[in-house]
Amino acid sequence: MSDSPTSIRPTVDSVSVAEATPEKEQPYAALGLKPDEYARIREILGRRPTSGELAMYSVMWSEHCSYKSSKIYLRQFGSKTTEKMRKNLMVGIGENAGVVDVGEGWAVTFKVESHNHPSYIEPFQGAATGVGGIVRDIISMGARPVAVMDQLRFGDIDNPDTARVVHGVVGGISFYANCLGLPNIGGETYFDSVYQGNPLVNALAVGVLRHEDIHLANASGTGNKVVLFGARTGGDGIGGASILASDTFSSGGPTKRPAVQVGDPFAEKVLIECCLELFREQLVEGIQDLGAAGISCATSELASNGDGGMYIELDKVLLRDPTLTAEEILMSESQERMMAVVTPSKLAAFLAVVAKWDVETSVLGEVTDTGRLIIDWRGEQIVNVEPRTVAVDGPVYDRPVAYPTWIDKLHDDTAATLPRATDDDELRAQVLALLGSANLASKSWITDQYDRYVMGNTALSFPDDGGMIRVDEESGLGFAIATDANGRYCQLDPYHGAQLALAEAYRNVSVTGAVPAAVTDCLNFGSPENPEVMWQFSQAVAGLSDGCLELEIPVTGGNVSFYNQTGGAPIHPTPVVGVLGVIDDVARRVPSGWQDEGNNIYLLGTTSTELDGSAWAGTIHDHLGGRPPAVDLPREAALGALLHAGTMQGLLASAHDLADGGLAQALAEAVMRFGVGARVWLDELMLRDGIDLTTALFSESTGRVIVSVPREDDVKFMGLCEGRGYPVLRIGVTDAGAGLPASEAAVGIGVEPTPATDAALDIQGHFRIGVPDLYAAHRSPLPARFGPTVA
Repeated sequence: MSDSPTSIRPTVDSVSVAEATPEKEQPYAALGLKPDEYARIREILGRRPTSGELAMYSVMWSEHCSYKSSKIYLRQFGSKTTEKMRKNLMVGIGENAGVVDVGEGWAVTFKVESHNHPSYIEPFQGAATGVGGIVRDIISMGARPVAVMDQLRFGDIDNPDTARVVHGVVGGISFYANCLGLPNIGGETYFDSVYQGNPLVNALAVGVLRHEDIHLANASGTGNKVVLFGARTGGDGIGGASILASDTFSSGGPTKRPAVQVGDPFAEKVLIECCLELFREQLVEGIQDLGAAGISCATSELASNGDGGMYIELDKVLLRDPTLTAEEILMSESQERMMAVVTPSKLAAFLAVVAKWDVETSVLGEVTDTGRLIIDWRGEQIVNVEPRTVAVDGPVYDRPVAYPTWIDKLHDDTAATLPRATDDDELRAQVLALLGSANLASKSWITDQYDRYVMGNTALSFPDDGGMIRVDEESGLGFAIATDANGRYCQLDPYHGAQLALAEAYRNVSVTGAVPAAVTDCLNFGSPENPEVMWQFSQAVAGLSDGCLELEIPVTGGNVSFYNQTGGAPIHPTPVVGVLGVIDDVARRVPSGWQDEGNNIYLLGTTSTELDGSAWAGTIHDHLGGRPPAVDLPREAALGALLHAGTMQGLLASAHDLADGGLAQALAEAVMRFGVGARVWLDELMLRDGIDLTTALFSESTGRVIVSVPREDDVKFMGLCEGRGYPVLRIGVTDAGAGLPASEAAVGIGVEPTPATDAALDIQGHFRIGVPDLYAAHRSPLPARFGPTVA
């Protein structure tokens, strides 16, 4: 037993060793680096990198961490701004999350990020750690997390592998967020075969804080201590989000399972409270979460954002696995870890707080004035770099861009040639077919597994158009948030498709009664090495940045996810857009469905023959072609202002936007929201807009909302619309049915409605669908494929 681990320890690949062995071959390609990138690293250092430096550069220069293929386009979000857009933006792009002033001394921070590839390989942990990572971004800003949302894309609902991914992803999200005690207040779920090998799992988190509590992550102050605290570092997640997200999948299926992180929400819950106390007691100069690229990211980014120098003793990192190499420690993306910069005079108080919360801590080193990031391991210097070369000055590519060879043919294949229903029975069947289609069916099988009301501040949640949270209990100040994307539209036209996502999210916030204030985005695309994908990406970013400029609503931050393709087949471009809005009092919130009989139903906006890319074309005819609906952003802004005025005057009993599935889907969802029926007439609409019945029911023209208005407020409401010059038409009246009084049929948020036995959606002169039939069609698809809900 005389040979101890130290006596047989291999030679450390130190800086001096690297200088003495310039021709040593290194596995840069296996770490995701291209030959020219490796050559550039050697040029920067004036020698070959050590294996530790190679590990750091590989993860920090990965697509996921460096945005090397997207930087030149993302700059548009910062350059296309106005004074109005900057007015309430307290922290913008470049920090862990954006921060927006919402009034009364309160601020909201929010961000959405992807965890796509890990969620295909290991769906449960991939999705769970996606939630954990985005929540830590919120913590690091000094905010208390108050809500999460998710944006999910799965493969064909009938493909056998889809169930594996769905069960794992939904289980992971519900497990992690529920354990954290955070309400999941909204999101979206779509099924399409283009996502079969590349599901999208985008996670959004929101936090609230006082203005004076904002913290930015930087390592300033020579002599300040660098402290790692939270969970121990393990072998899970080595190169996970950073390198795994910078590669495509082969057609062989899931691989690289050890690269997926393992989450512990209970450890994160303690970490949240610990961090908030550290901020409250002013014991830290800054905190950086350890997400993608782990210690490599935290040290290089903190040093780059501060005075530029840092010294770290890697041996002091607390490990779950003592056999980890220095390179593995640097690359590990183990969860529930944070790095803090602490002044020496406050270190004892800092250590007392983390000890109180039973959070393991190690002082790794200190801030220096050397301008270098120096890391020692076992008495040897294994890293000596200028931190900006790792964290900031990575490669920037202007990738080749090519107009797709196939897109003109796709544009020519318009839905105008598709057959329309020839009788009322066929129309009725089509309404039910859309209502029960995978993408328009109820997602309660998923959302019932999420806690929506924990913390007691949820004002709106599923199935309303946007989620809403109360920020201040005394004033009622709150925020609403909605996320949207339509990959089918973006496949047809990525520029306008991105704007359509922005317009829909903007509208979904507006119908709640809130005023849209800021944007976050998660841009999901195929390989950037495909010139046609880069064309799609460039068009989408231009469309979104132009759209935000026109609406004068700032982008606060976001995420890019490339390489979402299997073999040579990329996903549809899927830019998820999240819009956050502010409401002065959540008591004014507007639900998406009507609760009382005898209210008049109005359609705001006009309808055109816009069925290309629609749910009707896809569901009824399995068709995708033509051009997406026109988007008129000034019109969306005018609609939002009208809805806000109607909310402030208390004129709206309900409001529901029109999007996927058109008017028929919106009417059905508004009826099902509280089980109160509606009698609807469409002849005047068809005459006014010059459209047929199929178009009236299924067109997805933008700038449209249905609202219900109590009869006593009709004159005021019509005056409001006429004064603002916005098109409005009464198309129906709410009808609880004779079997049950409306007051008993309508119930509050989160309570199962009890509809009258004969309540129905009655398209007068054409067809009638009873509320039980609506529920049956709408609620059955997901349980039929995935089994009973696990509550």
